[in-house]
Amino acid sequence: MDRMHKRTKDFLKDWMPPILMRVLRGLHGISWAGDFDSWADAQKVSSGYNSETILAKVKDSALKVKNGQAAYERDSVLFEEIEYSWPLLAGLMWIAAQSRGELNIIDFGGSLGSTYFQNRKFLQSLSKVRWNIIEQKLFVDTGKRHFEDDVLKFYYDIETCLGKNQPDTILFSSVIQYLEKPYSVLEKVKALNFQFILFDRTPFVDIGRDRLTLQTVPSQICQASYPAWFFDKKKFYAFFENEYEVISSFESSDRANIPSTFEGCVFRKK
Repeated sequence: MDRMHKRTKDFLKDWMPPILMRVLRGLHGISWAGDFDSWADAQKVSSGYNSETILAKVKDSALKVKNGQAAYERDSVLFEEIEYSWPLLAGLMWIAAQSRGELNIIDFGGSLGSTYFQNRKFLQSLSKVRWNIIEQKLFVDTGKRHFEDDVLKFYYDIETCLGKNQPDTILFSSVIQYLEKPYSVLEKVKALNFQFILFDRTPFVDIGRDRLTLQTVPSQICQASYPAWFFDKKKFYAFFENEYEVISSFESSDRANIPSTFEGCVFRKK
């Protein structure tokens, strides 16, 4: 366990910031281009990001939702009505049904609780909910100060969360494609033996291999560009097939300017 703790700490320490792309995804003018040989090559032509600026935008929007001043926030953008990912919500409720109406989940890269607040009305009908977010330090610090309560918790690493709440489910929603070594991260996640693994808003291609692109945001929004993976669908699912079964897969609402689909799925431990 000590060695596992160190390895997971290491990959979280080097975790590339997916929040920038989650904040800006779906806005007009976003584009993906390139087919890079390595993360380093993509980074060489990327402009980077300002995490403190992104955090300020997300915090302001999330507080409005928490305080009832807005219905829904996704990627720092406020909406008058909640836009549900119904298949993901169904998956969450189905998982809770396996545990007498209890849901104990890690939301990996979950910002300041966007997915939790999105589904809070339905989650409140469950007998017990523990929604645990693993994020970068700036977000965890802010989450603990302004958003944490008896249900919503923030952690710097998975092991600390596992030691306190023992969640059996982990969610990756629009996050895994922004990690430099996604399969290394997922290998470590599999080793932790979660009963359920969920994905949403994950990009796929059908070209026999993963494609590494550069995602670019136009200057009128926020000048930025960053590496982003598009996963070969067969390879991605094959990665889990020995240990997990597919309960459901579904299409997400995101779109890109290159041939691809954004999808989600629910895996259960065999």
